[in-house]
Amino acid sequence: MVFDIILIGLLIVAYLYWASAQRVKSIALNATKQHCLDMNVQMLDDYIALTGLWLKRDRTGKVHLWRSFQFEFSSTGNERYNGQIVMFGCRIESIQMEPHRLV
Repeated sequence: MVFDIILIGLLIVAYLYWASAQRVKSIALNATKQHCLDMNVQMLDDYIALTGLWLKRDRTGKVHLWRSFQFEFSSTGNERYNGQIVMFGCRIESIQMEPHRLV
């Protein structure tokens, strides 16, 4: 009986984490697409990949998940360059792109 309650609790926690992660990834993907449009480059594969996950405190001391995502883009259509978007909770902390050729 106790094992079943613990198992259900763990499944609920896992689902809540997954739902939160999907929401943050969606925010990051949309921000990356918009940034690529603003920079006049093409985002490749329409995909971002999680590369880092840490717990960090904000200015008030509250703990949030810090996530780093990597994406690829092209400025000329011939080369692939890497970029990175960092999320702190649901907020965009930074978007960085490798130096690339201008068209």
